[in-house]
Amino acid sequence: MQYQECVEACQQCMTACAQCLDQCCIGATDMIDCARLCRDCMIMCNTTALLAASESSQIGSISKACADICDACAIECGKHDSDYCRTCAESCRKCADECRKMA
Repeated sequence: MQYQECVEACQQCMTACAQCLDQCCIGATDMIDCARLCRDCMIMCNTTALLAASESSQIGSISKACADICDACAIECGKHDSDYCRTCAESCRKCADECRKMA
C-alpha cells in the first residue's frame, strides 16, 4: 500500500490519544483542553487512516489537516508530566510528520 506508514502512524496516534483521553477524563478539570484535543485528533487520525488506506484523491488536504491537529495535540499533551500525555505527544508528532509527507 502506498500510504502504509501514514496509516500505521495514524492508528498508533489514535490509540495513544484514546489512552490519554481516558486518563484526562479521570484527572482534574485542568485537563479539559488536553482531552478535547485528544478527541479531535482521534477523529482526524481515523479519517486520515481510512482515506489513506483507500488511496483517496483527497489525501493531500486531509493529511495536512491531520498534521495540524496532531501538532496542536502534541503541544497540549507536552505541557503535562504524565506518562500517557508524553506518549500521546510523541505519537502525535510522529503522525504529524508522516501526514506532512503526504500533504
